Amino acid sequence: MYQFPKDLYTDVRIEESAHSTFFVKNGDVESDSATSETGAIIRVYDGTMWYTGTTNDIAGIQKEIDNLASLATPNPDILNDPVVAAFEANKDTVLLYEGDNDLRKVPREQSKALILSYLEECVDKSIPELKIYTGMYNSRHVKKQFYSSKGAAILQDMQACGMGIFFCFTVNNITTEGGKYYQKLSFDRLTGRTAEIITERDRYLDYARNAVDVVPGDYTCILAPTVTAMFTHESFGHKSEADFMLNDKTLRDEWVMGKKVGNDKITIRDVGNLPNNGYVPYDDEGTKARGISLIENGVLTGRLHDAKSAVALEESLTGNSRAQSYLHTPIVRMTNTYMEGGTDDPEEMIEETKDGIYVYQVNYGTGMSTFTMQPSLCYRIRDGKLCEPIRANVVTGNVFKTLFDIDAVGTDFELFNTFSCGKNGQSVPVSAGGPTIRVKTLTVN
Repeated sequence: MYQFPKDLYTDVRIEESAHSTFFVKNGDVESDSATSETGAIIRVYDGTMWYTGTTNDIAGIQKEIDNLASLATPNPDILNDPVVAAFEANKDTVLLYEGDNDLRKVPREQSKALILSYLEECVDKSIPELKIYTGMYNSRHVKKQFYSSKGAAILQDMQACGMGIFFCFTVNNITTEGGKYYQKLSFDRLTGRTAEIITERDRYLDYARNAVDVVPGDYTCILAPTVTAMFTHESFGHKSEADFMLNDKTLRDEWVMGKKVGNDKITIRDVGNLPNNGYVPYDDEGTKARGISLIENGVLTGRLHDAKSAVALEESLTGNSRAQSYLHTPIVRMTNTYMEGGTDDPEEMIEETKDGIYVYQVNYGTGMSTFTMQPSLCYRIRDGKLCEPIRANVVTGNVFKTLFDIDAVGTDFELFNTFSCGKNGQSVPVSAGGPTIRVKTLTVN
């Protein structure tokens, strides 16, 4: 498709994207937009330096290639450069969202009507504690083309749409925010959610009215599937991104392949070609998704790579080089990352716990060797029963200790599409998942 310069490595990534948003607060429309953009990033490598340019002039890509090549130093041995040698030359077309399920074909009025109908059905203005209610819709559709001087030629697409209804309750000058958010790959899967939203609304209202402050300390904690998903993503997923290890010998020494790092019950995977929010059949270096076992029965078995980190650590490519958009250079990122379900009954986990905390939902999390999660809904467990809701600011622990302290892994596995991951100033869509798990000890404040 392009005339690639001799004795240099070159790749081109073209992206066509369409986005829409709709946001209503207390009945007033605060955002209503639809945008589309086409752009490309061109990279030229001479074995010493990358030369990168972006453009919205698709017809001018060849000129941009030639300009970047003029800055580079020709290298007759470029194909033997370790990073270039590692790049794959895949040829494939993977278009899943060009038919009737294409989100670009959903009329704007239809998506807006969906949100307005949910607000009408789910907002009870007679609730005195209700101060703010919001509804939102967003969608994205992205088509990518990738070409390289090694012969890669890939065409793929991905999309997602999200819908959320949220409530803000104030009781005794304490504000509680919560609601329900869905992110799916087709519009029809956002419909029929009224009962679920009302159930969640009432759960947060009960919490606002009755929650008491936690007594800080160490507790046995049972994490609901969405919390396990956050734990898996934040506490372990980021540690598995191999670019963190390139300049950190301590991390390399503690994170050795074949090392026992957790309970036998724990298996964690990252799979890019699952049709979920982190769907990446080919990454932004043209590498085909592998499906990586990161932990297998408590043993460290893999990590996530781009070409640079794979070469540096003498490991295989995994298909995890991702960029936020054509304006960004790809870096190592997660895709669909999850802890596999186990054989333990979630209800029995609670029944077997004499004194502990059930973490139902969290707002966000952070983590590397030490992880933190900010819970939004927690309940005390006494003598095997769920009791009063409690307010807690943070749940924290050490990753290595916690992976060994997980003594029960539930059968109720779920994979959630409602995650977006930030790293080095870039945000990419991901999914995270897991079952209910029980952890012997976590610190709750």
